[in-house]
Amino acid sequence: MSLEFDSFTLAAATADLSEEPRAREHADCVEFRMDLATESLTALASYTGELPIVATNRTDREGGAGGEESDERRLDDLARAAEFDSVGAIDIELAALESGAAETTAAHARDHGASVIASAHDFEGIPDTDGMRELLDRATEHGEVGKLAVSATDPGDVLALLSVTDELAGEGKRVATMAMGEAGRHSRAVAPIYGSRIGYAPVDPANATAPGQYDLATLRELVERLR
Repeated sequence: MSLEFDSFTLAAATADLSEEPRAREHADCVEFRMDLATESLTALASYTGELPIVATNRTDREGGAGGEESDERRLDDLARAAEFDSVGAIDIELAALESGAAETTAAHARDHGASVIASAHDFEGIPDTDGMRELLDRATEHGEVGKLAVSATDPGDVLALLSVTDELAGEGKRVATMAMGEAGRHSRAVAPIYGSRIGYAPVDPANATAPGQYDLATLRELVERLR
């Protein structure tokens, strides 16, 4: 179930793969949050769903629960996840890729036919325009898709993010961008117009995995109406 992200892809974010049947109507894939799940590799081994999986094992530093002291094990589990045929992509933090810690994980995933999403998250604010462009440039060097999630405080922050998204998409780079929080919530529906390749939404709104997420059905409808 390879994921190429040639066009916009809507991911149903969940820590429970049993929710997959509820996601099929609206989602193109499932983002499985391994760091929030119990026995994540066992869950992948028993997965019989129809949608391909983006496996994410997020570190604490970037909003996850994957731990700080066991980074090697976290990345090893992510590499093992890529061995499952159902996993079409894995998400790895740009910081881990640039440090070399996740280089083997990325190579292992590609060897098993899975794409790599190189991601960066800023839960404190938003870099300036040059900073966002630089982060996404670096991310696209390490991954098939470069992902940047920032925290917006006003509409101007979103406008800057969309401008960078449009610029890099125009250069043929595969990027996924979103502004977290209420001020940036509309970016999740609008960013695909400017070339963002991936959107995220929970199947159950009560189980949102990032600030400001729409529920899955709502985000699908908004994206389709705006495109």
